Amino acid sequence: MPIKNRFAELHPEITGWRRHLHTIPELLFDLPKTSAYVEGVLREMGITDITTGIAQTGIVAVIEGRTNTSGRVVGLRADMDALPIQEATGLDYASTHPGKMHACGHDGHTAMLLGAAKYLHETRNFDGKVVLIFQPAEEGGCGGRVMCDEGMMERWGVQEVYGMHNHPGAPAGEFHIRPGPLLASADQFDVVLTGKGGHAAAPHEAIDTNLAAAHVMVALQSIASRNVDPLKQVIVSVCTLRSETEAYNVLPQTVLLRGTVRALDGAVRDLAQARLEKIVSATADAYGCTAQIDYQLGCPVTMNHPENTDFAADMAESVAGRVERNTVPIMAGEDFSFMLEVRPGAYMFLGNGDGPQVHHPAYVFNDDIIPAGCSWFAEIVEKRMPAA
Repeated sequence: MPIKNRFAELHPEITGWRRHLHTIPELLFDLPKTSAYVEGVLREMGITDITTGIAQTGIVAVIEGRTNTSGRVVGLRADMDALPIQEATGLDYASTHPGKMHACGHDGHTAMLLGAAKYLHETRNFDGKVVLIFQPAEEGGCGGRVMCDEGMMERWGVQEVYGMHNHPGAPAGEFHIRPGPLLASADQFDVVLTGKGGHAAAPHEAIDTNLAAAHVMVALQSIASRNVDPLKQVIVSVCTLRSETEAYNVLPQTVLLRGTVRALDGAVRDLAQARLEKIVSATADAYGCTAQIDYQLGCPVTMNHPENTDFAADMAESVAGRVERNTVPIMAGEDFSFMLEVRPGAYMFLGNGDGPQVHHPAYVFNDDIIPAGCSWFAEIVEKRMPAA
């Protein structure tokens, strides 16, 4: 079945929801306006089984099919939070919250799930229950983990779970997926090197933390080039290098290095952490410094389950006609990975067309892809839980 006619009819309304959400971007778990708007739209549809306050501002809503003899429960997830970016699109519905922007398309993901919810509530052409998951704090807050830790899957009996993300650069409306690793784990680290401050004219009387930091940065690149199988992927990026002084003639007492480690394999992830900690400590010691390392585990690898991936791809093919079933994985992180650790399921990319990439101040979600995304969500439910 191609894109459902009902979504062509609903397209203007769903676009209106999306654009309103775009005007009120909020960050992490602090989503009072967003959460209230989503709840209001759901209630206007006539959906009453709605629970708020999951992971602070998350929402779980349930739609029961015309029959419920199968006992099946399918979860569909959309993320709701925005980014701390000043918007530069010039849109007439641009962000009204300075320094905050829906620069990753979560407004679009939420609107597409709302559109699917309206159709599924109207038709109920399935046998079982669909659990709609509106999640906060995907952008660095691991809201997916918090929802799982609060018992969401058990409380609503979710048996499998599906989600999607728009994909700038891929043809608009085209679906991309792969079994196994689709997105990388995303950890971060803070390293503070402490030496002995001094005058730039007398470096022999100081312990130069800048020099130590420079060697740490270079040495960390040996993790990818010399420690990890070259057929496997890992990224170690130092993204911040900051000392306590900006003077021309002062050697700083301390230097901060901050960065990220990303991998597509759990064993590689563990190896990279171990090597980073060893390299930092040993290099700092070699230059007379001490090192304080704070390594923070973030999202694990987003690992699609093979059978669910095949099913999700089949549903996408029924909507779009063609699906890229072995797309190249990317090194961005995604906290839907926590849900896939506790339940089988799959995560899908939906082409957004040409334009700036996500997390760019000029990024724009393509409203033309809304019917395809809504249709995919609906197909997942109707084909996984066919009407009795």
